Amino acid sequence: MAKTYENEAQFLIVYIKEAHPSDDWASRVNSKISYIKDPTSYFERAQVANTCMAQLEINLPCLVDNMENQTARAYRAWPDRLFVVDKDGKLSYVGKPGPFGFLPREMEEVLKNEVGSP
Repeated sequence: MAKTYENEAQFLIVYIKEAHPSDDWASRVNSKISYIKDPTSYFERAQVANTCMAQLEINLPCLVDNMENQTARAYRAWPDRLFVVDKDGKLSYVGKPGPFGFLPREMEEVLKNEVGSP
């Protein structure tokens, strides 16, 4: 989707608190991802975000939430969530929490309405 709309919209990822750390609630949902412990410092969280992006071969800009989880709390983003921010900086799409509410096709419909078809 990011490639399809690269001239109409900016896509980015915000890496928030680890959803399935090995020292808490480990899950093997993707065989490409290694088991990791919940980061205890911003530096560790940034390293985990880097590793995740590389292992999943995601080529998007990635921001990292602070250790107080301000972004995750402000947007109720944990464990994962999709958003579309319109040209005025307002949320025009707020997906339901993942994994069951993680619906890229639904988000794309809103994006099409915002920017038109590519």
